[in-house]
Amino acid sequence: MKLSVDWLNKPEIIAVMNALQAQGNQALFVGGCVRNGLLNVPCTDIDISTDARPEQTIVLAKNAGLKAVPTGIDHGTITILVNGEPFEVTSFRKDVETDGRRAVVAFSDDIMDDARRRDFTMNAIYARADGAVVDPLNGLPDLKARHVRFIENADQRIAEDFLRILRFFRFTAQYGDPALGIDEDGLAACAAGLNGLETLAKERIGAEMRKILGVSNPAPVLSAMEHAGVLSRILEGASAKFIPILAHIERNEQIHWITRLAVLGGADQVNALRLTKVEAAQLRAIKKVMETGMRPSAAAFEYGELVARSSALALAAMCETVPAADLEEMISRGLAVVFPISARDLPTLKGKELGDALRVSRTRWIASEFELSKEELLA
Repeated sequence: MKLSVDWLNKPEIIAVMNALQAQGNQALFVGGCVRNGLLNVPCTDIDISTDARPEQTIVLAKNAGLKAVPTGIDHGTITILVNGEPFEVTSFRKDVETDGRRAVVAFSDDIMDDARRRDFTMNAIYARADGAVVDPLNGLPDLKARHVRFIENADQRIAEDFLRILRFFRFTAQYGDPALGIDEDGLAACAAGLNGLETLAKERIGAEMRKILGVSNPAPVLSAMEHAGVLSRILEGASAKFIPILAHIERNEQIHWITRLAVLGGADQVNALRLTKVEAAQLRAIKKVMETGMRPSAAAFEYGELVARSSALALAAMCETVPAADLEEMISRGLAVVFPISARDLPTLKGKELGDALRVSRTRWIASEFELSKEELLA
């Protein structure tokens, strides 16, 4: 079987592969670029695995006139730059010791060692420079079936890195066949390894949750996470109850992970998922709009398009109804209007009086659905 993708013929990639193989070493593409290529899904990163040791990788790159940066040399990763484009090259390795967050590795000459330390069978498929597929752990059948399955012993894979619990759900949501359902052994192992989630940095948890919430339909996976106890462990009080309704009423162009988070609920979402200041402000605004019943047009004017749409969709889902048919028109209107009064229109007022007058006028204008004219407001 051969990988047939355009990037195989990219001059920069050919240069890296030629450099690594110049002295007879192996160099293979691995992970997401192979998986996605075989699924005809776009990929963003090209990861390369080699039996050359890190120091040798640096020498091979420099011999070919390429820049090599020891970005993760302790773990065997060298970044090779070609025309400013980075390619991560990692030596074959095997885990010597793990604590669920990080691993002590030893370098290896055996591709089987390198494959066995990965997470899922579909991520342990390699390809040579010419696209020929190398499948040491027989992951191709799982990939073709879209069956997200841990390599060999699921409990052991999770114990090596507890973030794999969330990755299991994320990959199932992204690549799994909904008709196949979630892998039972993997689900049981995730439930058994719950305590390990407490050792993970909240930034890592938040990054995975953003991806899970951003898939086309996260409802089945979020439900499985809830039943396995994973959801409540990372976001206390969260419930996937209304997510299926939200996924049903959303159009593709309306999908945004923060809308799903607002519906999911849970205590202290900002801290639990380490939201950025911008994301936290958006979430607070969505909740405020929902609580106050602000119309989408007013929400768009006050907080912008994302908040207006997310609050309307979230409220509809949680009320088990559908959003207004003219939702997009209301949002467009709110984004287009301009408050007709400025401080210059109230020359006799200063300080607090001026601020209060502008706020009152603005509130009246919004409540009128932007219909009150400048003259009416000044009157």
